[in-house]
Amino acid sequence: MSGNTVTRRSAIHGNGVFAAKPLASGIEVMEYTGRLRTHAYIDKVYSDTVESGHTFLFTLNERYVVDGNFDSNDARWINHSCEPNCKPYVIEDPGKNPKLDRIVIETLRDIGQGEELTFDYGIRLDCRQTARLKKIWACRCGAPTCTGTMLKPKR
Repeated sequence: MSGNTVTRRSAIHGNGVFAAKPLASGIEVMEYTGRLRTHAYIDKVYSDTVESGHTFLFTLNERYVVDGNFDSNDARWINHSCEPNCKPYVIEDPGKNPKLDRIVIETLRDIGQGEELTFDYGIRLDCRQTARLKKIWACRCGAPTCTGTMLKPKR
């Protein structure tokens, strides 16, 4: 995995992660790391982030969230896209210890050298999705099928 990516400024938003060399479809590119937090802690400490349109929080399982604001790696800079070329998934600990579950980012298709890595954030907020919130959580991916927001229906 080392040497597969480089982090730099992105045309989508802020920083981004780019393929340093061609990447084949179906390979694990990197793990999303950060400090392990309980959902209760995240709800208490980050309750105001709904209005920010910015987060490094990644749900790991029913008990824990990976907080990419602390002890993280470059995976936190992978931007959202409505037509992603990567997908995150959880690898559950074989011993069933939820603290040892991991989030990895895998390519969905071949990715060319210099191409930005993206995935669909799949953000679902508990509150009503107003036009104002959709604007705060605006998507800038530029894909032909872009929905204009990173937010998903509550369903």
